[in-house]
Amino acid sequence: MRALFVKICIAAAILTALISYFWPPFLWSLCLTAPLCLLGAIDMIQPSHTIKRNYPVIGRMRYWAEWMRPKVYQYFIESDTDGTPFNRLNRSVIYQRAKKVNDTTPFGTQLDVYQVGYEWLNHSITPLHHDKVDHDPRVIVGGPDCKQPYSASIYNVSAMSFGSLSSNAIMALNGGAKLGGFAHNTGEGGLSPYHLQPGGDIFWQIGTGYFGCRHADGTFNHEEFAKRAVHPNVKMIEIKLSQGAKPGHGGILPAAKVTEEIAKIRLVEMGKDVLSPPYHTAFSTPIELLNFIKHLRELSGGKPVGFKLCIGRKSQFIAICKAMVKTGIQPDFITVDGGEGGTGAAPLEFSNFVGMPLRDALVFVADTLNGFALKRHIRIICSGKVATGFDLVKNLSLGADMCNSARAMMLAIGCIQALECNTNKCPTGVATQNKDLAAGLVVIDKKVRVKNFHDETVKSAVELMAAAGVNHPKHLHRSFIYRRVSAGQIQTYSETYPYMLRGSLLEAPYPERFQLDMANSSEDTFEPSISYA
Repeated sequence: MRALFVKICIAAAILTALISYFWPPFLWSLCLTAPLCLLGAIDMIQPSHTIKRNYPVIGRMRYWAEWMRPKVYQYFIESDTDGTPFNRLNRSVIYQRAKKVNDTTPFGTQLDVYQVGYEWLNHSITPLHHDKVDHDPRVIVGGPDCKQPYSASIYNVSAMSFGSLSSNAIMALNGGAKLGGFAHNTGEGGLSPYHLQPGGDIFWQIGTGYFGCRHADGTFNHEEFAKRAVHPNVKMIEIKLSQGAKPGHGGILPAAKVTEEIAKIRLVEMGKDVLSPPYHTAFSTPIELLNFIKHLRELSGGKPVGFKLCIGRKSQFIAICKAMVKTGIQPDFITVDGGEGGTGAAPLEFSNFVGMPLRDALVFVADTLNGFALKRHIRIICSGKVATGFDLVKNLSLGADMCNSARAMMLAIGCIQALECNTNKCPTGVATQNKDLAAGLVVIDKKVRVKNFHDETVKSAVELMAAAGVNHPKHLHRSFIYRRVSAGQIQTYSETYPYMLRGSLLEAPYPERFQLDMANSSEDTFEPSISYA
């Protein structure tokens, strides 16, 4: 679009000169065209607004609408299926925090507090002063077998691959992580130079396609993994079993995005659709999964290794826990992805109807680990529309140790949810391999916005905890959050999701809600042991 605008300006100048030569009064048209050309030139060189850089002059309409939004329709909130507002309200908050603009609002709550599903924090009558609170809460990830434990922020960048995202978007996210002292998950697309160049901490995700550490036939390549895993920027290794966007379905990268560079990074063939297998070939049973985790920990020099999944059959996760008890091998962390999450393009039915929502999945994982007395050395990371300080506090109260965010971080670097992610035509240069569009995203500006958004969101979470009389996330628990469950009834999370007694799944009789899945699971297989009929 920038090249087209330059051509239009040149053509307009030539046309004006020719017409004016034969009809001099036409020279007055420069009073209109010259300012527009100058305005377009200013748009193309300014670093802050990608839409204006990529679409000179006409892109300004987007920012006029953004300027009007808080005054005109901020209060018309679009709600997701679980009743939690995200779209317009959260977008506004994210943009304001990324730009370090005042995000306070007058006239009280913007939500219907009597709507079923409304949630709020149980505050204290004796809140903590700001100097009594840990303003940069960290979580140590790494169990007894880990030689290089990692001190993580409670809020990090979730998995988004280079290939799905542009090189400039990746560098902005990782640069923000470097500035803010948090981590950036690579996604399953491999460890690219754009992840490493800014110097931010990396969680390297290994998916079913083993991109960046695979043989030509798609199987896992131990040597290639070892070469990359020891890089000092790589702090943790995450094995992706499934994801919230399309659980049970392999990742998709259209051929249009598979450039020569991406093919080289992923070790795949250029110009063809890259379809990740729906399952791993390096292991096929719970015990084999744990042995694979142990092997990757050794190859990486003792770095934290864990796995990510969207909960499907409960019996399969229970089978993994049984394997942990039997072998003594434990992951250092488990990432729980909610079925409502995911920034990747996916079939509509998978996005809407497959995978357990985050709140239920998080509770199940935390309770199961506690039931097997495994939680002590395993950190729980959760992701799924975590965009605000309250989202952080909610998930930490439910049992998470830290949270990841993809969608909110994309918005922080300028994503406008144009829904062009799978077409290679993303207008903001975020989800595209079109170099002209990607060039509109100025890394040096957007990485600061990523840092700002992270810092302001963590600050918000810390202030909420202080209001509840809590000085660190580890002291949060389920009774801190209230939820309206009907017009005349409210419950705390601890009432809705009662805690599991530690060790209660190690021997029968088991809690009633776990009896069928316990009987239907085995450490030797992911397949059901008995019929559910």
